Amino acid sequence: MKIEADLHMHTIASGHAYSTVTEMALAAAGKGLKLIAITDHGPLLPGGPHEYHFGNMKVLPEYIHGVRVLKGVEANILNDGSLDLDEERLELLDFIAAGIHYDAGYNNLTTAEHTSATIEAIKNPRVKMITHPANLYYPVDLLAVVQAAAEYNVILEVNASSFDEYRYGKRGSLEKTVEMCSLAKKYNAAISLNSDAHYYTDVGNIEPLKQVIKDAELKDRDVLNTSSEAVEEFLFEFNRV
Repeated sequence: MKIEADLHMHTIASGHAYSTVTEMALAAAGKGLKLIAITDHGPLLPGGPHEYHFGNMKVLPEYIHGVRVLKGVEANILNDGSLDLDEERLELLDFIAAGIHYDAGYNNLTTAEHTSATIEAIKNPRVKMITHPANLYYPVDLLAVVQAAAEYNVILEVNASSFDEYRYGKRGSLEKTVEMCSLAKKYNAAISLNSDAHYYTDVGNIEPLKQVIKDAELKDRDVLNTSSEAVEEFLFEFNRV
């Protein structure tokens, strides 16, 4: 399977990633990608950029090295499902992803609490994608999350870095991720296979997801970001703000 858009990556602005926006776009162009989303972490994650960073992303060109660049964020989901970036900054961005992260102001403990926070984030009309929802560290009720994502037209991510032991250890559950993909197909929820790259060489890298693709029997038609046009149409059609 080949993707045309990578909707999750981090630059030096995240504090624990090591390439610039230009380097990420150049790598994407070299791999034949047509669209990328720059999704540096929200300000509550240690080392993350100040909120001013997101307010000034408007200075970035729409295309870099021929690649469409969405100006975005991977905001941190807080205990009540709110985000760590204010409305004023969110409305300036092209693409808002959101996920639960350790050390970012989140301290819920139970599956029910993780599920509730995730669904509240899904209901936020600014949010376009939930990152690594099948994370072992923060288990959720996948049926409830998938149904909510389908209802509110929010993308569910299949995160390649979660299955790459050389980057983060295996925080991803093959069983849970396959279950999520199967439920997404059943309920017509959008999924995206993303790199979560923290260095330019990993842009577009979904190689760690080969077993997920096989076990979930994913075809191009099941994965939104196999087509950059489909991504842009989805974001335009389901703009809820």
